[in-house]
Amino acid sequence: MPPPQSWLCDLDGVLVKEGSMVPGADRFVEALEHSGRSFLILTNNSMFTPRDLSARLAAIGLKIPETQLWTSALATAMFAHAQRPQGSAYVIGEAGLHTALHDVGYVMTNRNPDYVILGETRNYSFEAITTAVRLIEKGSRFLATNPDPTGPSLDGSIPACGAVAAMIQRATGVEPYFVGKPNPLMIREGLNVLGAHAAETVMIGDRMDTDVLAGIESGLQTILVLSGVTQREEVARFSYQPARIVDSVADLIGEFEGSAT
Repeated sequence: MPPPQSWLCDLDGVLVKEGSMVPGADRFVEALEHSGRSFLILTNNSMFTPRDLSARLAAIGLKIPETQLWTSALATAMFAHAQRPQGSAYVIGEAGLHTALHDVGYVMTNRNPDYVILGETRNYSFEAITTAVRLIEKGSRFLATNPDPTGPSLDGSIPACGAVAAMIQRATGVEPYFVGKPNPLMIREGLNVLGAHAAETVMIGDRMDTDVLAGIESGLQTILVLSGVTQREEVARFSYQPARIVDSVADLIGEFEGSAT
């Protein structure tokens, strides 16, 4: 494989863990920027706009421009727009998802929308879920930003988009289309944003079942870091394997030595 010219990197478990920066993540991002190689930070979290997320990361010492952040909300909005331009949606989620859909020209409504779109929120409402179920029963298509069943918090795991999607699916019999990882669609859209080629791009992640799987299915080199969910002893259980395993992104800083532009 040729040396990677573009880098895709997961956020939670790779650069950030439990609200704090992974040691060495700031130096890794700085080295990546100084190398002159194109890069994009990916996250399945759809709650925040890139601007808000950039500010939150800066508060813990990670300086990442909003233009280098690619969320499942952006990927979902791009997918919906490509399928049904200027469409309509009933949305359960936070500002990140609402803003992304608004920016592609979507109308948010609960009257016969083209889509019911489910994203991440810390305040899932039974009333909103009931509305989603009834709209899907009437014919609205079902999209979800990501399949993650749980998300991290300082107090432990919390129910996430995948768990709520499963409840709606059980109630309606309609399976959602998940846009976020491990769907390679999110990776390909990220490559398009960078203008990068899969054969010259590497994907860094902490989960075998989302990050590494999405990278492999997209034709990318893959690196698993052990600073997040998947542990070394679990890797052998999977039928697919990453190209490399490292303890954290701090071990990759040497990749960029002598390559600054």
